[in-house]
Amino acid sequence: IVLVTANSASEQANDLEDLVAIHNMDALVILPFESAPLTGPVRNVKRRDIFVTVVDRGLSEEGIEDVYVAGNNSEMGRVSGEYIKEALGGNGDIVVLRGMPTTIDEQRFDGFMSAIEGSGINVLDHQYANWNRDDGFTVMQDFLSRFSKIDAVWAQDDDIAIGVIQAVRQARRQDELFIVGGGGMKDIVRRVMDGDRLTPVDVLYPPSMISTAMELTALRFISDTPIEGEYILGSPLIDQDNAEQYYFPESPF
Repeated sequence: IVLVTANSASEQANDLEDLVAIHNMDALVILPFESAPLTGPVRNVKRRDIFVTVVDRGLSEEGIEDVYVAGNNSEMGRVSGEYIKEALGGNGDIVVLRGMPTTIDEQRFDGFMSAIEGSGINVLDHQYANWNRDDGFTVMQDFLSRFSKIDAVWAQDDDIAIGVIQAVRQARRQDELFIVGGGGMKDIVRRVMDGDRLTPVDVLYPPSMISTAMELTALRFISDTPIEGEYILGSPLIDQDNAEQYYFPESPF
């Protein structure tokens, strides 16, 4: 196993070129930094008859990879939307912090919007926060300065949620809204366990999916089990009643 990490889409694309040039690869497991910039490079890898498993962020073109492993992004958005709709009694003003322009962001956002469709929930604005806590802080600061009434925040991702929490507390508006993130980050799950009013729930997006993808890829070479297609993991609501089973204090995430 050769493990490579990247800090940008261009760096990841360059890493792919190097891996193909240096190693006689049998398989590639990749979590694309962004969908569009990595579609061509991954397609080039596949053309060399290399088994390809794509994780989490899908490519912009269908049918390139042999296996796709991801959380259920549409369900993640739907579960978040249904919780916010129910918690607000079907009426209220909310803001949305999206991830970045990728297929999974679109799936989450579309699932969320379909869940609140027909209700009295008004989305004041939605902006990309790049699944990043610093960007989450900056975007939420902007929302707080522009909107005097915000009933709830869909942060979509727990890293974004950490930045949102900081901005809300700095503005001293934590008593007027609540935040729904996603991912299962131990810090957020701990808040849910403790009954934090600001983060009453979280929505799981299994952090361990990369290990699932590696295991499935290995099975392709050591067993007769056919390994192909999509493996979509569930996104249940994490609340105070079940948070303990999703809390792993030794986890790096």
